[in-house]
Amino acid sequence: MSGYLITIATIVVINAIVVCGLNVIVGYAGQISLGHAAFFGIGAYSAAILATKAGLSFWASLPMVVIISGLVGLLLGLPSLRVKEDFLAITTIGINFIVEAVFLYIPFFGGALGIGGIPRIYLFGLKLKGFSFFLLCLAFLVLVMLACWWFARCWAGLACFALREDEQAAASMGISPVRFKLLAFVVGTAMAGLAGALYAHYMRFISASDFSFPVSITLLSMLVLGGMGKLWAPLLGAAILGALPEIFRPLVEYRILFYTAVLLLMIRFQPSGLLGDDSLARKVLARVVPGGRS
Repeated sequence: MSGYLITIATIVVINAIVVCGLNVIVGYAGQISLGHAAFFGIGAYSAAILATKAGLSFWASLPMVVIISGLVGLLLGLPSLRVKEDFLAITTIGINFIVEAVFLYIPFFGGALGIGGIPRIYLFGLKLKGFSFFLLCLAFLVLVMLACWWFARCWAGLACFALREDEQAAASMGISPVRFKLLAFVVGTAMAGLAGALYAHYMRFISASDFSFPVSITLLSMLVLGGMGKLWAPLLGAAILGALPEIFRPLVEYRILFYTAVLLLMIRFQPSGLLGDDSLARKVLARVVPGGRS
């Protein structure tokens, strides 16, 4: 693989990890989140600061990065539980702008200059870059997808699915909306923090604009395209929307317009996404292969 393709593949895998976390929040628990890039940024900045100012290696700082991202997700998720639907969407957008402003205007976080000089990751004395770093990201993606698979089948995941379908009915059966929505928020933001750490050590320079509101729209577009609540949706959506801008590079300035159009078209014609139960792909498979819908 050329260096260019490896770079694109690495970014796609990192985005897929972030979208896995968003899938837990939106697809599993049914919460609207339009500010997920904020937690992606929290993970990246935490890893960058621990590496450049505290001198910690990636492996030493990774548990702290995941914990910090999860705790911040818990704190910011609490006020989000008091609002629903449109107001929840506005709240999550506000979280994204607030976090971006903190990174941009507080000198401790590098301000407008960002944070540079982030060291590379070493594993058994080997410097990871290029294809070896891609393999590391791929290994973390496998672990995250296994965690999502397990979460969807454990009692907590089933409770989140029940809340997604009918919150009042689930609450009447003894399922706590606050407890399980917060759990989904913590798990989802912790996954975003993990991806942020990988992104920071891969790029070796980060700034507030890397985690702005348009990035949140991009992540949500990937999830909607793949199919909310589906295990493989983050990888499919990240691969498609990660590759298309490179294929149509002359239109890169219209990327956000393209993502918005994708969202509108998917909501109108394929609300369940490419992997959804009523998707065109499943309908075709059901016609071609007997029992293909199952």
